Amino acid sequence: MGNTKSSTLSKELLEELKSNTKYSEAELCSWYQSFLKECPGGKISKEQFEGIYASFFPDANPTAYARHVFRSFDTNADGTLDFQEYIVALHLTSGGKTLQKLEWAFALYDVDGNGTISKNEILEIVRSIFNMIPADDQENLPEDENTPEKRAEKIWSFFGKKENDKISEGEFIQGVMDNKDILRLIQYDEPQKIKDKLKEKKQ
Repeated sequence: MGNTKSSTLSKELLEELKSNTKYSEAELCSWYQSFLKECPGGKISKEQFEGIYASFFPDANPTAYARHVFRSFDTNADGTLDFQEYIVALHLTSGGKTLQKLEWAFALYDVDGNGTISKNEILEIVRSIFNMIPADDQENLPEDENTPEKRAEKIWSFFGKKENDKISEGEFIQGVMDNKDILRLIQYDEPQKIKDKLKEKKQ
């Protein structure tokens, strides 16, 4: 990625992103221009990413969740997201294929990156999701999932695990595919707001 600073995308990267995402060449090129405007160095730091997230959720506290999202997309663990990681993140969170989304969700919940998910890791992510749900919306949640602890417990029981068991990636993906309810519980489902914001920015 030696040409990150150049104002045009390399042919190879463009082809790779076109085949791995649903975006057109024109979209990718115009996003690259705005990406460079925001991040002249060609990289987004964790702080910048948290700032972008915060602007999407002015009434909430998305910092913890943003940090986990950032970690799950920083595939080379260098503490920054380059354009490729950023676009893959956008694609997966707004319209990736179900399997890709679930692989990403697994990486999000696998907080320590050891290839399995523990009950505590589920609770940690669910807590960060709750920070983003406005208080009045939390009051409208069903009784058995209106606190992070209850929701984490509910997810855990779907997988039929004992307290100290672990969930592997295969079990996680299979479990969610077999049960739409888990999908609703594990995600913060407000991508539409984010998509609208992104559209505004592009125009």
